This record gives sequence, C-alpha cells and structure tokens, in this order.
Amino acid sequence: MLKKFSIDYIGMPRHTSRVFTHLTDDPVEAEEFLMHLLSAGARIQEIRHDGLSLTEHQFDKMVKVAAERVAARLVSESLNLDGAEVKRRFGFAA
Repeated sequence: MLKKFSIDYIGMPRHTSRVFTHLTDDPVEAEEFLMHLLSAGARIQEIRHDGLSLTEHQFDKMVKVAAERVAARLVSESLNLDGAEVKRRFGFAA
C-alpha cells in the first residue's frame, strides 16, 4: 500500500547523489520532515501525494510553509520571542 506522502531527497548533495525517500501518512510529519531537510541543506528532489507528483504550485506551497516555520523558529529562538510576537513583528506564523 502506498504511503500518502513520499519525499525524495539527497541528504548530502555536496558529497553524494544518492536519493533517499521518506514515507509518511501524516501531513504534519511530512511538513516537519521538509523543515528538517531545509535546515540541513538537503536537496529536495520530488514530493508525491498518493503516488502522484505534486504540481509545481503544490510543491512550492509545501516548501514555503516549511521554510516559514523554520524562519519563525529561528527568529523566536534568536530573539527570545514568543510565537505571537514573531507573527506581529515579522509576519511568520509560529
């Protein structure tokens, strides 16, 4: 049975071209995994949902949400702000 989300990525693109796949049924876990990939500098190759590749718009939307969450977390930690203050001052949803 297919997992709901499949994320193909290269963990260390400067050192290898081996593609790994992360599988999950949970959309929140998929988003959190994308956050991890962005933070680690991994190369995200493809995201599939129910076995079908996401459109460019859907792909970009998922990556953008994950990137905004990473940015919000970094700002919150670096400036010692709570989520509401990060949203008010910088526009990132916490």
